[in-house]
Amino acid sequence: MQRPTVLGDLRRAVDAGRIPRRTVRRELRDNLIDKLRRGDTLFPGIIGYDDSVIPQIGNAILSRHDLIILGLRGQAKTRILRALADLLDDELPVVAGCEINDDPHEPLCPACRARAREEGDGLPVAWLPRSRRLVEKLATPDVTIADMIGDIDPIKAARRGLQLSDDLTVHYGLLPRANRGIFAVNELPDLAGKIQVGLFNILQEGDVQIKGYPVRLPLDVMMAFTANPEDYTARGKIVTPLKDRIGSEIRTHYPRTRHDAIAITRQEAWIGRGGEAADDDVTVPPFVRETVEEIAFQARADKRIDRRSGVSQRLPITCLENVVSNAERRALATDERPAVARITDIYAALPSITGKLELEYEGELKGADQVALDLIRTAVRRAFDGWFDGMDTATVVEWFEIGGTLTAGDATSAAELVQEVSEIQGLDELLERAGSRSGDPPAARAAAVDFVLEGLYAQKKITRTDERQYQAAEPVRRGGRPEFDPNTPLPGAGGKKYYN
Repeated sequence: MQRPTVLGDLRRAVDAGRIPRRTVRRELRDNLIDKLRRGDTLFPGIIGYDDSVIPQIGNAILSRHDLIILGLRGQAKTRILRALADLLDDELPVVAGCEINDDPHEPLCPACRARAREEGDGLPVAWLPRSRRLVEKLATPDVTIADMIGDIDPIKAARRGLQLSDDLTVHYGLLPRANRGIFAVNELPDLAGKIQVGLFNILQEGDVQIKGYPVRLPLDVMMAFTANPEDYTARGKIVTPLKDRIGSEIRTHYPRTRHDAIAITRQEAWIGRGGEAADDDVTVPPFVRETVEEIAFQARADKRIDRRSGVSQRLPITCLENVVSNAERRALATDERPAVARITDIYAALPSITGKLELEYEGELKGADQVALDLIRTAVRRAFDGWFDGMDTATVVEWFEIGGTLTAGDATSAAELVQEVSEIQGLDELLERAGSRSGDPPAARAAAVDFVLEGLYAQKKITRTDERQYQAAEPVRRGGRPEFDPNTPLPGAGGKKYYN
């Protein structure tokens, strides 16, 4: 259908039912109903909220409410706000050149009303795309009422020879410019109280007043806000009358299952490094992904970390990106293809973890690095327990208990590591449980070996030094020497003697 370009053609299209004419809240409601009937995904890319947050947002829109989304950091609040624009029509007819997206049938601003009187059905019509109908503002303490609502522009008055009280001297703020769309404010408590008071009229009476002059604009706008509950006391608060005027308060949450968390990180993390050369990509085994996610789950339950502040989902995202980078660096140094991430690469990702943790007093005493190391070890243990539940690891542990040692750092090449462990009895069964077969590339095999070693260390069945030398947890000694004969070859060690 050809879009009308003047008011007369637009009137005829509306009268014929080819173009709907409705308020923005009705538009959102109608389009949501259409999506629900078709069974479409309401908010693509929003994972883990299908049975909690998304139905509540749907109810708010069906009720034609303004809404506020409350949640801790890293809970997709901003993404949800921006996704609301997907429920708008593809394009909207507006008066061409109007600052506040006036409806050509009933313009609000004085300039457009004057043009409508002069030009009649020949008034030019422009089409506003969906992407420009969401006006988003990050609340900061320096935001003024002029930024949000508008102000009198003395320069405009002087140039046109008008009185300051004339409607044509108004410079519109962000809220009027969101007319016939969605006005979104991120981190509402950071907005000064007097600015929040300035939003009262648009929420309750549906209009704004500018600078004390009788300029009334009955705007057609849907309001949406985000806030962190902790910010109510830490940096500011939402004034009670404003909160009372917001129709629906929706609370978000962190992923409730490891499956959802992995899906979010897989979607958001920059993992594919190869570009044109597929060989440059880094493979991330499932047990590495699970361990990375488990770090965040453990952190959210740790008493040393401030639960009110939360642990953002950005932690596993940035952590996994660093894990991949460390695997990429090792592959470049050892000329390994394909590159495969290991559990020990997580320790190299410590800088991406510590900055995401707000520590309580006990955590401050231990330090962020030590708290993060404890979280990693606990996460490895939990992942290892899940993968090897019911399996006997005694044979592998025994190899260390009778004197076997093994050095395997995150820079150790895959071929070297696989060769070092080739004689450890009982290890192959564990590697198969981790998804590694004897014919797999050395890098994949080494990643599984590393998982087993780190898992046994996390279970305290073996120990390791800072130089990543794995050895028995508590070797039995007599007079400072092992109680066994050091000249006796170790079982399965090919006749090697590990002590002189």
